[in-house]
Amino acid sequence: MSEPGRIRAARARLQAELVECRRCPRLVEWRERTATDKRAAFREQAYWGRPVPMLGEASAGLLLVGLAPAAHGANRTGRMFTGDRSGDWLFRALHRAGFANQPHSTASDDGLELIDAAVTAIVRCAPPANKPTPEERETCARWLRAELELSGARVIVCLGRMAYDQVLRLGRQKGWEIPCPKPRFGHGAEVDCGPDAPLLIACYHPSQQNTFTGLLTEEMLDAVFARAARLLARPRSAHRPG
Repeated sequence: MSEPGRIRAARARLQAELVECRRCPRLVEWRERTATDKRAAFREQAYWGRPVPMLGEASAGLLLVGLAPAAHGANRTGRMFTGDRSGDWLFRALHRAGFANQPHSTASDDGLELIDAAVTAIVRCAPPANKPTPEERETCARWLRAELELSGARVIVCLGRMAYDQVLRLGRQKGWEIPCPKPRFGHGAEVDCGPDAPLLIACYHPSQQNTFTGLLTEEMLDAVFARAARLLARPRSAHRPG
């Protein structure tokens, strides 16, 4: 089997195992209860109500890492960032930067295709109040760790501080050259993890709290993805900051 074929097969096995995961009782109860006690606007829809797999190909040059599925977003649609306001912001920005074929993502069958990009999260089940516990984040790390092993990403955009901290922690475990002390999180901050590792870009999460208050603007989000696009346009040996 060719290397791309091996990675696709390993990814398929990983995804099949992930969607059956029931390791976190609190999250299992919440995701399934939410899928039954539907929001009125979606009462005629069937909710996914399971762990949400990565969206996009493992070979993608850009990997986005968020926090967790939204209760009535990806927990409903079964696709990362699909069907909620955070996803509205994210996919518009990805489309403007050339990483998505359309600016909207409302359902798993709406025709969205990512272009050299993939989207995942540090927790795969919708958590109550969007707040997974430290124990739940640790239990769920196994999925992101496995995805990073298969990933061909040259740039990782971390959406929010929790995603940033988790990617740095898992990267250190993988042998990436993480600076010490750990670089502080800040929108647009970049972390060079060594010549054989992806470059990390920190980004405020496109949550309603951040977008409604103006902490994150569309111009700020566009700047992050424009930077990622410029980095990916360079040869790998020249993709470091500068």
